[in-house]
Amino acid sequence: MKLFFILVLEVFIYSSFTYSQLPDSLRDKFEIPKYSTNDVLIMHKGFSLVYNEKHEQASWVAYELTAEETVKSFERSNKFLEDPLVSSGTATDEDYSSSGYDRGHLAPAADMSWSEQTMRESFFYSNMSPQTPSFNRGIWKKLEEKVRDWATEYKQLFVVTGPILSDTLSLSIGINKVTVPRYYYKVLCDTLNKKGIGFVLPNSASSLPLNSFAISIDSVEVLTGINFFPTLSKKDEVIYEKQVCIECWNWGNTLKVTEQIAPSKVDTTKLETSVRCIATTKAGKRCKSKTLSPNSKCSKHGGN
Repeated sequence: MKLFFILVLEVFIYSSFTYSQLPDSLRDKFEIPKYSTNDVLIMHKGFSLVYNEKHEQASWVAYELTAEETVKSFERSNKFLEDPLVSSGTATDEDYSSSGYDRGHLAPAADMSWSEQTMRESFFYSNMSPQTPSFNRGIWKKLEEKVRDWATEYKQLFVVTGPILSDTLSLSIGINKVTVPRYYYKVLCDTLNKKGIGFVLPNSASSLPLNSFAISIDSVEVLTGINFFPTLSKKDEVIYEKQVCIECWNWGNTLKVTEQIAPSKVDTTKLETSVRCIATTKAGKRCKSKTLSPNSKCSKHGGN
């Protein structure tokens, strides 16, 4: 009988809810951004998300990461699955196959390696977004590793991450037309040490130090239209969101900051950057040309 009630509780907690259905105890979870009454909140064991059907990926993925959860207990499953809690359906293997893009994790698998279930659920397509290989395996991976370092050092972090989506994005992949974002964000809140920080990174390779992408959480809110950590008091918003203290975070061997985006002047029109063309040459190799085209292809390969 005890096992029965445990199973019932897990089905209740790790499920999908409209805003009106969600109990107050779950609605006020610190890491969950403010969402509308039309949004459906998907709650898995290790992370929560709101799925954006138009773009076939999550608008945001949120979770708490503790020092204990950074200890690896289970290996990567590498088994990508459709998310059974997204009633409208998610992207599939076919969407990403031969697209030239990685199935980029929003909540990293390494952050979810503390249980077999969380590891498995981290490979749901609701947690994936099309990322250029050089980004996913480069600067994005470095940021994910740094977040785990900080979670270990500071004991607990609240993390919200996702793509910056807009109606002007035209490039998509697969039959389900999965939008290819130009930028990704990540915001972190350390309530034990009273600090917060945000990041915005272009979906392309970069050799810049991580702290050159650091901006205030308020600035990320302007770019995304998302209200992060809505349960913060007005007083605490000033501490966590309206300012960013670069020196308050341990960057380890990170190189000296070269240039930071001024939090008060963040503008999506100024975030344009060239990316490497995703097309393949006749010799079967990745094109080396750079492009600003929305479809990530140079003029020789159909860029516009």
